[in-house]
Amino acid sequence: MSDLYAWTDGACSGNPGPGGWGVLMRAMADGKILKQKELSGGEADTTNNRMELMAAISALEALTRPSALTITTDSAYVKNGIESWMHGWKRNGWKTADKKPVKNVDLWQRLDAAQARHKVVWKWIKGHAGHAENERADELARAGMAPYKPAKG
Repeated sequence: MSDLYAWTDGACSGNPGPGGWGVLMRAMADGKILKQKELSGGEADTTNNRMELMAAISALEALTRPSALTITTDSAYVKNGIESWMHGWKRNGWKTADKKPVKNVDLWQRLDAAQARHKVVWKWIKGHAGHAENERADELARAGMAPYKPAKG
């Protein structure tokens, strides 16, 4: 029996602007890494919140069968959205409490569908605070953004 973990992060240069997302996934048993996978991608014109959501979506969509996993994010937006806000949004037809359309509704709906097959524990950690796995997810996010950033010079 192994435990599955994903650390996710998004990055954006300007907000909106070129952005990227990164995921570090690990299957572990008895504190040892059995398998590790890194994912990243990006877009030319996006926001930091969209990239944070894409990282979590990509972690879940990478799983080929229903799984139990822990997703650690440094995005309070993602953690609060999935654990606190989404139920109300769905009940209100994907509208906020003040009847406005939910921002990034396309990605929230995709995340909702992606997590439905799995048993997910969501954890939040402070970003850029020396957590090795979060720092690696951040590096992957910046690498995912790199092809979309204009060349300097």
